[in-house]
Amino acid sequence: MQTDTGMKYKDYYKILGVERGASDEQIKQAYRRLARKYHPDINKEADAETKFKELGEAYEVLKDSEKRKAYDAIGSGYQAGENFTPPPNWESSFSFRRASPGEFGAGFSDFFEELFGGGFDIPRRRSAPSFRMRGEDIHAEITISLGDAYGGATKTITLNRPEFDQHGNSRIAAHTLHVTIPRGILSGQRIRLEGQGGGGFGGGASGDLYLEVRFVPNSFFMVKDRDIYLEVPITCSEAALGAVITVPTLGGRVELKIPPGSQGGSKLRLKGRGLSSGSNIGHQYVVLRIVVPTPTNSEQKELFEKMARIMPMNPRSGFNIP
Repeated sequence: MQTDTGMKYKDYYKILGVERGASDEQIKQAYRRLARKYHPDINKEADAETKFKELGEAYEVLKDSEKRKAYDAIGSGYQAGENFTPPPNWESSFSFRRASPGEFGAGFSDFFEELFGGGFDIPRRRSAPSFRMRGEDIHAEITISLGDAYGGATKTITLNRPEFDQHGNSRIAAHTLHVTIPRGILSGQRIRLEGQGGGGFGGGASGDLYLEVRFVPNSFFMVKDRDIYLEVPITCSEAALGAVITVPTLGGRVELKIPPGSQGGSKLRLKGRGLSSGSNIGHQYVVLRIVVPTPTNSEQKELFEKMARIMPMNPRSGFNIP
């Protein structure tokens, strides 16, 4: 029969609302969310301060790998609220640092004091401890043109982000930013703006803003990694005899030499005319599309017939499909 020791087991995982196998990041996120919810400066319910202190105690243990390891080992099999007595000399198997007198001033429980606080009396405070919390990171998208990505640009955006007033009350406020678009940025990459995320609580630092880049669809240019592709129509004579034509690029129009005897589907490279960033060089590829004229009179038909006689060819030679 178990006797009443006066010390009750604390289920720190249950207090934070996480599983025992939760990662460090999951534990941190759970604490930040609940601490903001139950902070006495925000939550005026009668038990808010008690819950806030319990959260701080649970996080103090579970955020520390050695404390957490010790807690998991000696608390196996216990349920929240059960009488609890730690095994003799249990701490000799672990290397966490025990607290020094007066280190914790938030009124942590006897359970915590016995395991991690050195067994001394921790001064109780009537008011809630000073509490600071870093603001949340914000993730959003920014849509830019291929021209912006090619040469770099500055864009002005307005975002709604959470912040706290001097009384700890949360609100959503519009915030205007001038964002520098780096030259050669790709769709899917992120721009990090330090300190431009959610506002911190109690004087805590603001979070960061992460903007994921998306390209506006373009009717002519196609992007593949850092390379730009453009299909350009040419005439039969330009393909056969060669020519110099003007083609558009993201950096303006340039002249392109078409070699004699070019075929439809051939790709000609314009070096460095893609999305380049530092040593990462992108190119533009011009894909040739031969446009065949339709003869509309007898003279034009005779011209094609003559060409067929004096320049006979079989484009399907070797095209032996069973």
